[in-house]
Amino acid sequence: MSDPGSVFDEARLEFDRLTTAVWGPAGQSLTFQLGLRPGDAVLDVCCGAGSSALPAATAVGPSGLVHGVDLSDELLEVGRLKASDRGLQNIEFVRADATTWEPPSTVPAAGYDALACSYGVFFLPHMDAAFTRLTGLVRPGGKVGITVWRRGALRDFAEALHDAVARHREPEADSGGSPFDALEHIDTPDGLHQWLGELGAHSTEVRELSNIIPATPEFAWDLVMGGNLRRALSPFDDRTVEQIRLDFLQVLTERAIHDVDAGTLVGTAVVNGRSTT
Repeated sequence: MSDPGSVFDEARLEFDRLTTAVWGPAGQSLTFQLGLRPGDAVLDVCCGAGSSALPAATAVGPSGLVHGVDLSDELLEVGRLKASDRGLQNIEFVRADATTWEPPSTVPAAGYDALACSYGVFFLPHMDAAFTRLTGLVRPGGKVGITVWRRGALRDFAEALHDAVARHREPEADSGGSPFDALEHIDTPDGLHQWLGELGAHSTEVRELSNIIPATPEFAWDLVMGGNLRRALSPFDDRTVEQIRLDFLQVLTERAIHDVDAGTLVGTAVVNGRSTT
């Protein structure tokens, strides 16, 4: 599992089980904050199974269109099935690299009306440059929006997993930096405001989405297996992973971690012109 696409292919089942508690609320909030209108064209990058792309499709209606782009075939297929179940014919899920995506001819010449990226911007290589390029695909006066983990979110949870994994790993095999390193300058409201401004956007709006979820054993393990934290388990066989699971749940109990802080920042901004919303 060397790339995000393969990680999330493996995580498909657990990822989907997290949608109601985690991905869905943030995706819906991002869609509302973007102020989408009927007829809008939307690009959703790192779209996963469509937590923001699907509500965007209902917001823009049959006269609009949504392109959901991701590297995970499995999550894209989940998104396609959900779109089909809901009768949505204005959304296309495409396996593609967001850093090289070019709008097809169905997109107006001026560009997309909105760009969305929910819990995905930190997966983009050379994040600042990659997201700046993506904002260039949005028309002047269009909007960009992202969701990111709020500072402190998931940290106690991730540290508990790290310590459980460390019991089964040689000291010299430490996995290195924190998965939150890429977020350091955008995980506060002020930081996210500044970052969006430095990328050439303005009229930024950042809201905090509080989301405190009971850490039941089932949810806690799904949160490990359904996202990027799953990488920590890749060196181990199934028997060891099961022991890590038991150790991890024990660590949560010992540290009285009864809830998971999934606090999120929802940031939107206007690109190269005055917003029409």
